[in-house]
Amino acid sequence: MTVPFVLNHMTTAKLRYNHVLSLASELGCIGVEFRNDLPGALFDGDAPEKVRALANEENVRIFGLSEVKMFNVWSDERRTEAAALIEIAKAVGAESISLIPRCDGHGLGNGERQANLRVALRELLPMISEAGLIGFIEPLGFENSSLRFKAEALEAIEGVGGRGIFKLVHDTFHHTLAGETSIYCEDTGIVHVSGVVDLDVNVREMKDSHRILINAADRLGNITQLRELIGEGYSGPVSYEAFSPLVHNESKPFEAIKTSMKFVTHALEEDQNG
Repeated sequence: MTVPFVLNHMTTAKLRYNHVLSLASELGCIGVEFRNDLPGALFDGDAPEKVRALANEENVRIFGLSEVKMFNVWSDERRTEAAALIEIAKAVGAESISLIPRCDGHGLGNGERQANLRVALRELLPMISEAGLIGFIEPLGFENSSLRFKAEALEAIEGVGGRGIFKLVHDTFHHTLAGETSIYCEDTGIVHVSGVVDLDVNVREMKDSHRILINAADRLGNITQLRELIGEGYSGPVSYEAFSPLVHNESKPFEAIKTSMKFVTHALEEDQNG
């Protein structure tokens, strides 16, 4: 089978954006996700239009631009940040922007969480819709996150009439940390994958720094999650998002990522042939 892989810039955090585009093309990825939380200026200060032209040359889609941090703590400052990211996304030809919840141990109260989320989504809905973009909402499974569960995100999306404009990110790492079991295939816009193999860390202690490329020793159940998503009809992008310095310092990123992609593809093909 052909898995529609995407390369998140975090996986190759030390590469310049043009090298990320070239690598994605070489790997056979259908697209990339770029980020504003890596060292240095976004796109190294180059104009979004230049990035868009290069992506077209490489025949690689720009699936997303991350991120509006703490989006569910709405304020004039947050509106300004979101508007600026939307404008860059339009200029670079991105298809979505990512919305990342507060994750500092505040705003966790039942009722408070849901109310804050709805306020933000009501404000963001016309901004994202008018721009012709999708707002990817990514619940973070950490215990100090103000939005841990996809079910809660979906309830808020429905509450503001935002289905189709907002979509969920199914992140296999955060899905595991949250202990969530339901798969919301119809409302999932993208899947983020990474693996954890460290046997000395329990699930509650897992951090972004543990997230490497998926291999046979993976503890997150990536293959099981992908099987379930595909079984329910998901056919969208599967984006490699590895945060570990071990991956960032990989001397041969093409070989390392390709090996992992082949492992995932082979495991899913076994299901089809089974």
